[in-house]
Amino acid sequence: MFSKVKNYGSSSKKESTAEEFTIPEYSRDDGEKYAGNSNDYSQRDSDNTSIESEPRTKLVHRFVDSFKRAQDVPTGRKSKEIGNNGGSKTKGGFEEDSLDLEGSDHDSIITNTHLKKAMKSRHVMMMSLGTGIGTGLLVANAKGLHFGGPAALVIGYVLVSFVTYFMIQAAGEMAVTYPTLPGNFNAYSSIFVSNAFGFATVWIFCIQWLTVLPLELITASLTIKYWNDKINADVFIVIFYVFLLCIHLFGGVIAYGETEFLFNLCKILMVIGFIIMSIVINAGGAGNREYIGGKFWHDPGAFAGKTAGSRFKGICYVLVSGYFSYGGTELFALSVNEQSNPRRSTPQASKSSLYRILIIYLLTMILIGFNVPYDSDELMGSGGSATHASPYVLAASLNGVKIAPHFINAVILISVISVANSSLYAAPRLMCSLAQQGYAPKFLDYVDRQGRPLLALIACLLVGVIGFVAASPKEEEVFTWLAAIAGLSELFTWSSIMLSHVRFRMAMKLQNRSLEELGYKATTGIYGSIYGVCFNLLVFAAQFWTALFPFGGDGKANANSFFANYLAMPIWLVFYFGYMLWTRDFQLLKPLDKIDLDFHRRIYDPELMRQEDEESKERLRNGSFMMRMYHFWC
Repeated sequence: MFSKVKNYGSSSKKESTAEEFTIPEYSRDDGEKYAGNSNDYSQRDSDNTSIESEPRTKLVHRFVDSFKRAQDVPTGRKSKEIGNNGGSKTKGGFEEDSLDLEGSDHDSIITNTHLKKAMKSRHVMMMSLGTGIGTGLLVANAKGLHFGGPAALVIGYVLVSFVTYFMIQAAGEMAVTYPTLPGNFNAYSSIFVSNAFGFATVWIFCIQWLTVLPLELITASLTIKYWNDKINADVFIVIFYVFLLCIHLFGGVIAYGETEFLFNLCKILMVIGFIIMSIVINAGGAGNREYIGGKFWHDPGAFAGKTAGSRFKGICYVLVSGYFSYGGTELFALSVNEQSNPRRSTPQASKSSLYRILIIYLLTMILIGFNVPYDSDELMGSGGSATHASPYVLAASLNGVKIAPHFINAVILISVISVANSSLYAAPRLMCSLAQQGYAPKFLDYVDRQGRPLLALIACLLVGVIGFVAASPKEEEVFTWLAAIAGLSELFTWSSIMLSHVRFRMAMKLQNRSLEELGYKATTGIYGSIYGVCFNLLVFAAQFWTALFPFGGDGKANANSFFANYLAMPIWLVFYFGYMLWTRDFQLLKPLDKIDLDFHRRIYDPELMRQEDEESKERLRNGSFMMRMYHFWC
């Protein structure tokens, strides 16, 4: 096969004369050049068939070629890649040109990862609002309500919400500072903490997102059973599986961004509708037209437990389910390398995440507690009904609303497919970054010409086949085990992000680096991250207690319950100590003065940033009222 080597340096067209025409060179796939007869390859006006068929042929070749490995394009300085020791080593590629805001006092290493920068600010903002609204929030919190009660549900989510915001701020600062670091936040702990800690944490996070795909497919089948439990569930699994495959295998980043924008828009509209409907139902304006108020907080009660110890245990149980519900919040940082202007889109994403915490999570949890009794036999974990529905659906159906539950269930179905879609975006890129860091087989770092981590994507699709267990009577049992890995994994990931942020700030101070070089500074500073790490350690202890001594166990230890709810911890320990023994690297913490702060760091010029901010403020002052309102809220 030969493909014509063309010069795309100029967009102007010029007719060629006989004197100007030269024999072009053609390059084969093996890199050899061939000087051939141009008559075999050029278009001829006399050959209409050739003119018509060439675009079709080019389209087929372009599609096939898009799956070939992307090649480095020379753009200037050489790039570096992360090594196992957190240092840097020269790679034979070249980095992209730096941004105007980047300073020249230090070398800022930028790697050409071949990922397409097709993500727009509207995609990132909508993703920060809606990504992760799926199984954890819409389905799995039913167990939290059943075992803890409405008060425990609200208290647990409030506590987790603080940590979520602190993590978002830490991840935002680090992501803008290191936008081209292979692996993004998954590489932070290898650089700022230790190699063993980074290896174990990134693998547990990768396993989490690998399990999310089959988990969400199973959840989709459970959601459909609300309408029909006669048709084999695997029929629907096939439909969803093929749909997701087409998005990521043929659409790439653009298709993912657009579908997530639409999915998240549907989820947010559903949440808004649910809030309005719940208030109307509670006030007696719909359904049974009976005023509910705080009835369910008195009968059956605010807490499911009858003693102070059992009530506290209910709050502890809700904490991990809260982390599971907030899972995916950190993904906006993973997309920084595919954003056109991360310094602008990251603060917007952080601001919109605050609305997500207050409205989508906390407000809906309060309303569910007002409209759904914790002793309902239709809640997951109660075991009193053949089918279990989402608390969002039960808030309508238990109070006599006939049609709304079907709309809510439909959007819940869209939501879980959306999270599965996000898993096929995150997991392959995680596996690719593992390979780039030397933590996974080298072939997984294959990125094709469309920016798809192709081989890692195929590996994730193979793991997704577990979702076909939906036709098995053990469906809910498999769901529990998959959710056990996903829920606790968020604790490890968030802890690593905030711990890395703390050590980054400490290293900056020790090495006399100015924070003015940062493109974005966390509003919660270093203290928010310190609080988050300490709180997460307490949650690990609380989850150990509730897992080993589960509800309904009469105070006796239960090994099956322990591993079903604490499975991620032994997996993390195996990776952590296994790495140490395999590499003979027993370092617990890297010395702060040895941390390479400039590795892949984008150093911004403070003066240029101030100038850009002043220009932005001037545009707002001269802009319309609607523009100023949009900027204030978004």
